[in-house]
Amino acid sequence: MNFILRSVSFIFHPIVMPLLGVIFYFSKSPRYLPMEIIQAKVVSLFILTILLPILLYFLLKSLGKTDSIYLQSTNERILPLILNAIITLLIVIRVLPSHEIIELYYFFVGILLSTLSCLILAVLKFKASIHMMAVSGVFMFYLALSIHFSININGTLALMAILMGAIATSRLHVKAHTYPELITGIFIGLVPQIILVNYWL
Repeated sequence: MNFILRSVSFIFHPIVMPLLGVIFYFSKSPRYLPMEIIQAKVVSLFILTILLPILLYFLLKSLGKTDSIYLQSTNERILPLILNAIITLLIVIRVLPSHEIIELYYFFVGILLSTLSCLILAVLKFKASIHMMAVSGVFMFYLALSIHFSININGTLALMAILMGAIATSRLHVKAHTYPELITGIFIGLVPQIILVNYWL
């Protein structure tokens, strides 16, 4: 059981969630977009949201700025969160500007606000769950898309709810977070997406 819970926590690491949201959008959106543009966006986001953070993690680890990929202390979190906020801002400005794909633009603006909220809490020595922040933000984005495009994705939403429960359980099981930290993570993941839905729904 311990191995399974740790695997869930590792496979659905926060750096994976934004790209899952983008792939889901392109798979469900009724709007026509040339395949070349879709591929270019996905590849760019794969590089910026997954490859670059991994490379930066190894750089920080080699410099002694972090001990593990799970960023277990608040001090470890500050620099990675700053770098992640910069990457997300770059995505918002260069990869997904508002005049191209407005839904994804506001999705990443929400991610930026969540990241900044988590950063502020880390500075204040509170360790909100980044895992729960990421998965709850994507869950809210999926829900908003189902309303926006009038599509039935109940199965996907149910699966996401189960996934949220599994991730929360895994974080508690490995004693990585307390209940308040998990609830705070869910809150700062959901709220920015809920607020920004008003601009594109």
